[in-house]
Amino acid sequence: METTFDPTDALRTVAARCAGRGLCAECAGRLFGRFGHGLTNPERASRLGIAGAAGAGCPACGGAFDRLDVWAERCERAADGLEWHRFTCGSRWDPERLAAEETLWHEVGTEWGESVRSAFNRELGKRLEARSGAAGGADRADVVFLADLPVGRVDLTVLPVYLQGRYRKWDRTLPQTRWPCRRCHGRGCATCGGSGKTYPTSVEELVAAPFLRASGAEGTRFHGMGREDIDARMLGRGRPFVLELVRPRRRSLDVVALAADLGPDAAGRVDVVDVAPAQASDVVRVKEAAPEKSYRVGVSGAAAVAKVNEALGLATARPIAQRTPRRVAHRRSDRVRPRRIVAARLVEAADGRFTIDVRTEAGTYVKEWVEGDDGRTEPSLAALVGTPLKVEYLDVLEIHDPEA
Repeated sequence: METTFDPTDALRTVAARCAGRGLCAECAGRLFGRFGHGLTNPERASRLGIAGAAGAGCPACGGAFDRLDVWAERCERAADGLEWHRFTCGSRWDPERLAAEETLWHEVGTEWGESVRSAFNRELGKRLEARSGAAGGADRADVVFLADLPVGRVDLTVLPVYLQGRYRKWDRTLPQTRWPCRRCHGRGCATCGGSGKTYPTSVEELVAAPFLRASGAEGTRFHGMGREDIDARMLGRGRPFVLELVRPRRRSLDVVALAADLGPDAAGRVDVVDVAPAQASDVVRVKEAAPEKSYRVGVSGAAAVAKVNEALGLATARPIAQRTPRRVAHRRSDRVRPRRIVAARLVEAADGRFTIDVRTEAGTYVKEWVEGDDGRTEPSLAALVGTPLKVEYLDVLEIHDPEA
């Protein structure tokens, strides 16, 4: 059905002022972009009786709209070898040309104009959709094309692929993420054997390896819902994480199959479950979450069972005050944080050793709560029992996030 567009006297007056300015049909029509829904800008110009000039000499766009196919080809070349199904377009213009556009709008008296940048981005997107079959202007784009008109090139941004899941860690020698060597800061030295790392590998590297290979990504970023100590196991349903694949060349991944076989290096050390596609917003959700956690703690110390049970009852009665532990003081601000032991129970005891299960508020340093950290945690379990205690091992039994 033909679009109805009946120009008013005001529109005709503005159109008359456009005569002789050498505007191309695209730029003449976009002076009236808020009228004639469904029309292209050249169609608007035609309905108003404005004869568009040759695009190359247009003072508003400099002929940019006549070169849309050239720019679309440059976009395709910039993304050569990449898999992409959704995209967005942007453009960078000479500030003097944008200022001249404002002057033009003032001189002709239009209040209905569409900016040259907005019109160019839209029309370039249409050309790219037609050539590539990809969806332009879509949410969660795979790539972003930026046409730099003054320079004559296209800058390409490849958006990450995000995956979410939960990992379980069985190895007490694995950090969660890659740990650069403190001496060389990742460059490689005699201390780290040239690897640039304090530890040979990490949960991040073991989990990311198959996805990195399959996607051809340049690298990864690992976002965990908190982290356990290197010597602590992560059990239960696992710790939620988001894996970010940086500048992937391939995006269609069989994530279930890849997660099921992390490879021999991960066997018996790390596994992952519930892997699924994710979005950038999931990184924020995971990083800002503060769920309670349950632990199993092996403790040594000459404490009677009755005294331990009494102390565990007292521990849940009121908050504890934890000053930043000495072992993390180099990377955390030194302050006192109130925390809460939600629940605690004795599991077993024998020969100067006992095992306890505790559920804590997010951010509680469990080892320091047991041992006291030279008085930096008050009251500690050691203080309540009245004898020195030492944590022999610690396991995270569950992360009590809403999805758990």
